[in-house]
Amino acid sequence: MMMSKDKWKLAGTVAVPLIGGTIVGTLANKASKHKYKKLDTPDFAPPGWVFPIAWTTLYTTMGIAKYKFDKTPKDPNIQTAGSTTYITQLCFNFMWSFLFFKWNLRGTALVDAILLWITVILNTYYFYKENKLAGTLMLPYIGWTTYAVALNYATWKMNESI
Repeated sequence: MMMSKDKWKLAGTVAVPLIGGTIVGTLANKASKHKYKKLDTPDFAPPGWVFPIAWTTLYTTMGIAKYKFDKTPKDPNIQTAGSTTYITQLCFNFMWSFLFFKWNLRGTALVDAILLWITVILNTYYFYKENKLAGTLMLPYIGWTTYAVALNYATWKMNESI
């Protein structure tokens, strides 16, 4: 049985962040488990195994949100704004691992994380404005990026000499 065009679209919108995250994970995070264990981290830092589970879940839900947003009829300006903020937040998301782990630029990674947080909020706004479910699916991502900004800041301050 062949998949419908609609199901292919769903699969594609979920695959983009998942595959992008996998590629970034392979290129930027090769030694990240080892590096993360060596860093001083705040008491609220999760164990390393939490990150791949959290990101797989978030990439999946953001892909579904993008699919739902794209399916909803809307003004072309809103489509452009929603799609632009979606692509922008993915770029900030993917860049963060290189900055924090590969290049040890934790302060710059913090700036990136704050810009990520802002674009995720904007993206969620555009998604929610046109499709309530799409916006709601982005809420855990706002929560996680809020937490990630705090974690990035605390880890950076605790390891400034490294």
